[in-house]
Amino acid sequence: MSLYRSVRAVTGASGTGAIDWDAVAEAAKASTDPGSLELSEAERSGYAADVREARDAVGAVGSVEFDVPRTVEVQNRHHWIDANVETFSRVMAPLEEHTEVALPGVSRVLNTGTMSFMLAFLGRNVLGQYDPLLLAEGDADHALYFVHPNIHKVAETLDVEYDRFRRWIAFHEVTHAAEFGAAPWLSDHLEERMEEGIEALSAGSLDREAFRELDAAMTVVEGYAELLMDHAFDDEYADLRAKLDARRRGRGPIAQFVRRALGLGMKRRQYERGKAFFERVVELRGIEAANAVWTSPEYLPSDAELDNPDAWVQRVDP
Repeated sequence: MSLYRSVRAVTGASGTGAIDWDAVAEAAKASTDPGSLELSEAERSGYAADVREARDAVGAVGSVEFDVPRTVEVQNRHHWIDANVETFSRVMAPLEEHTEVALPGVSRVLNTGTMSFMLAFLGRNVLGQYDPLLLAEGDADHALYFVHPNIHKVAETLDVEYDRFRRWIAFHEVTHAAEFGAAPWLSDHLEERMEEGIEALSAGSLDREAFRELDAAMTVVEGYAELLMDHAFDDEYADLRAKLDARRRGRGPIAQFVRRALGLGMKRRQYERGKAFFERVVELRGIEAANAVWTSPEYLPSDAELDNPDAWVQRVDP
C-alpha cells in the first residue's frame, strides 16, 4: 500500500476523457491493502454451500425460479476495485461524452482523484455484491462477488461467528439474483431510467422523474431482498444487523461524511422503506402477492405507493 503511488497516479492522469480510468484503478489499489485470499478448503466449500443453499431456500420461499450467475467470485479488495472500475466507467461514459470544462487537464485530475478515493473507500468496506452489469454490451451474464478480507475482518470486529456472518452475506446477495431472475426486464428498466437521467444531466438539466423512478425501483429491489431474507435465512440475524449498524454509526466524522457523499445513507433508507412496503403487502395478501412487483414495470409501485402499500394493492390486485 503506497499513498505516494496513489497520488502520482492521480496527478499523472492523462487521455482525452473527463476521467482517466486506468489511473483511477492504479490509485485506488495503491492506497488499499488487497487483503489475504488464502482460503482453506473448508472456506471454499463454505462459500459454495452458502450460495447453493441460499438459492434453494430463497427460491422456495419466494416461489421464484432463478439461478445464480455463472460468475461467482471470492475476491480480494483489488479484484473488487478492478471489477467496479469497469462498471463505473460504463455508467459514466454518457456523462463524460457530453461534459465540457474550461480546464480539462485540471478537471481530469480532480475527477480521477475523486473516483479513486471513492472506490478505495468502498473496496475497504463492501462485503458482497450482486452485479447486474448494467449498460454492459451484448448479453453479459450477471456476477456475484464476495470480498473475503472484508467479510473476515468485519466478522472479527463485530465478534460474531465467521461462518454464520459469511452465510448471511451470501443469502442477502442471492436474494438479488432471485429478483433479476424473476424479472428479466429489470436490468433494461434500470438502464433506461439511468440513461434518461444521465442524458438530462449531460444537457444541463435534471430529470427528476427518471431519478424518482430509479430510486423507487431500487427501493423495491432492496425491500424485497429484506423480505426474502426474513423468511429464507435459516437463523436469526437481528443481532448481525444491529452490530453492523452500530459499527457504521460509530465511525469517525470523515467516514460518516464519505458515506453520506456516496449516498450510502440513501441505500439504508431504501432498505427500510422497501421492507416496510412489503411487510404491509404480506400482511394484506401474503408473501406470494409481493411477487407481483416482478410481473412488468407497470406493476412496480410508484414513489407515492411505496409509502401507501394499500393503494398499490388496490391498483394491481395481486
